[in-house]
Amino acid sequence: MHDELTANDIKKMEEELEYRKLVLRPQILDDVKTARSFGDLSENFEYKEAKRAKGRNDSRIRYLEAMIKTAVIIDGSAEEGVVGLYDRVTVYIPEDDEEEVYQIVTDVRYDVSAGFISKESPFGKAVFGKKLGDTCTVKVNDDYSYDVIIKSIEKMEDDGSAPLASY
Repeated sequence: MHDELTANDIKKMEEELEYRKLVLRPQILDDVKTARSFGDLSENFEYKEAKRAKGRNDSRIRYLEAMIKTAVIIDGSAEEGVVGLYDRVTVYIPEDDEEEVYQIVTDVRYDVSAGFISKESPFGKAVFGKKLGDTCTVKVNDDYSYDVIIKSIEKMEDDGSAPLASY
């Protein structure tokens, strides 16, 4: 399966990839070299931690390269009154008698605590492509679902404020 990403997603991933390869990797390799010089490697915490940091960075580089290579570029925009990518959606949840506001983003840019919801999440799947005033059922799992009513759709652009998810 290929991830659906925007051109801006790819650009952000390429920037992070370049930073990790050209800036972070040399720093980490220097840290490994310095920690190795401290002596006995079996009891050298600094060396073990530097090796872990190198492994995490190398893993992230492989992840970014794979995502960029296999991505399917999408536009994601939608007509007025229909939920599309980067749109800010206000929904009413009758079950809780409250309104919530979320911005719909791609799978690599979600941050639930900041209000960025992936279009591939249960909520994103329920509201993406729906119209103002529609009632949508968010199916969390086989045992639980809830309804939301789309109260407003604010057309937005990708301003870069949604960060890349760490994994």
